[in-house]
Amino acid sequence: MSTGISIDWRDDIPIWKQIKDRLQSAILSGDFKEGEAIPSVRQLAIELAVNPLTVSRAFSELNDDGLIEKRRGLGMFVTQGTKTAVVERERKQFLENEWPPIVQKIKDLEIDWNELAKDFGEKHG
Repeated sequence: MSTGISIDWRDDIPIWKQIKDRLQSAILSGDFKEGEAIPSVRQLAIELAVNPLTVSRAFSELNDDGLIEKRRGLGMFVTQGTKTAVVERERKQFLENEWPPIVQKIKDLEIDWNELAKDFGEKHG
């Protein structure tokens, strides 16, 4: 049984972190809904061809972050309120770390904000 999880591995990021990030993305996109079970450590390790301890580390981090919870004898489940918490955390991280260089690039290229908003609206509105 396939989990539908795939990862384009990067050499510069630890594997457990890539697994954690991918699972977090799956929660954000709705692939795993709140209250829903996620694949087992064993199942995910086999599918991704990685050591089960690596998957366990990713799960442990997600559990520590409060995004998933272990239900004794049942497995790991997405906790209630996880999507909201992830969106808020990711939004804050984006605005603090990723957005400022984008704003600077827009200024450097002398792009008009109104033109940018219009272009964005035409492509994504």
